[in-house]
Amino acid sequence: MNVLLIGPPGSGKGTQGERLAARLGLEHLAAGDLLRAEVQTGTPLGGRIADIMERGDLVPDTVILSLLMPRVLAAADANGYLLDGFPRSVDQAVEARKLAELADASPHAVIYLDAPREELMRRILARAEIEGRADDNPDTVANRLRVFDEATRPLVDYYRDRGLLHVINADQHEDEVTADILKALGVE
Repeated sequence: MNVLLIGPPGSGKGTQGERLAARLGLEHLAAGDLLRAEVQTGTPLGGRIADIMERGDLVPDTVILSLLMPRVLAAADANGYLLDGFPRSVDQAVEARKLAELADASPHAVIYLDAPREELMRRILARAEIEGRADDNPDTVANRLRVFDEATRPLVDYYRDRGLLHVINADQHEDEVTADILKALGVE
């Protein structure tokens, strides 16, 4: 099974990604974690994207595709993947779809985690205090949410039109969110 998990920052993609991947035996690929690891380890790629991420802007499509697609294709070839935080634009989705279709690695379902803006802000700023993530400060968060609205929210219609989208209320306890996702995937 190949699953995309999309939603605004703070909607619970990381939490649900870990839970679902473990439950379903899928490889969990978290785009944001992979990008942050590149920055933290000081790779040449990390050096190129550090400022972009600090502002909360989208990493260029060619960069994110070259980082993620080999991992996605390998995971699809094994037991499947749960990809969270990618794609982040319709252009990325179209390009990734071309590559995935060539390798028979297209997603079977897309889960969209939906939550109110105030709750997203509260969660992200609370996470910043706990984890100390530099990209979780009020200015960057506001920009990330704006970028999400402009670039990523159109994915909802893109995947709905393809018959893959399941909208999940992420403004509830994480156990209920997990149960709703499993039900949407036909796994209970």
